[in-house]
Amino acid sequence: RPDSRMTKFAHQRHKPPSELNRQRELIIACPPLRSRVNLSRIVRVAGSLGVHRIIACRPFTIDPTVARDATEHVAIEPRRSLPPVLRKLKQEGYAIVGLEQSTHSTSLFEFQFPARSVLVLGHERTGISEELLAVCDHVAEIPVYGRPMSYNVASAATMAVYEYCRQWSN
Repeated sequence: RPDSRMTKFAHQRHKPPSELNRQRELIIACPPLRSRVNLSRIVRVAGSLGVHRIIACRPFTIDPTVARDATEHVAIEPRRSLPPVLRKLKQEGYAIVGLEQSTHSTSLFEFQFPARSVLVLGHERTGISEELLAVCDHVAEIPVYGRPMSYNVASAATMAVYEYCRQWSN
C-alpha cells in the first residue's frame, strides 16, 4: 500500500546521459598539479559535462577510482608547458580564459564565455603564473565570501565548467 506521504519524486540513479545538439568547444588546460586527486576530479567533471579535451602538464597521474569511466571519454593531452599550446589554440580561434583572482578579472557570475574557449586553471598553491596570465584574453574569478579566500582547483574548475555549459547548453 503506497505511503500517503510519498511525493511525486522518485529517486533515480545513473540516468542515461542527456543528448547534446553539438559537441562542446571548451578545452581545459591544467598546469602541473600537486595532487592526482585534483586532476582526476577535473577529468571526472569534464566527462560528466561533455567536455572531451584536457591539456595537462606532465608529469601527471589519473586516479581511476576518482575519475571513474570519464577517462574513456576525455582525451588527456600531455604537454611539457602550456604557453606554446595556448598560443597555437589562440591562432585557431580559441579565447584563452584564465580562472584566477587578478586585476581586471570579471566575476564568473557576469563573465560571458566565448563558445570556443580554453579554460586555464592555476596551480593549487601559486595560481596562474604571470607567463600564463600574459597569454590570457580574459580572466574570470569566482567570488569568495569567507575563509579560506580561494577555492580548491578542482572545485573551482567544476564551477567554471558548469557555468560554461549553462551558457552554452546546446
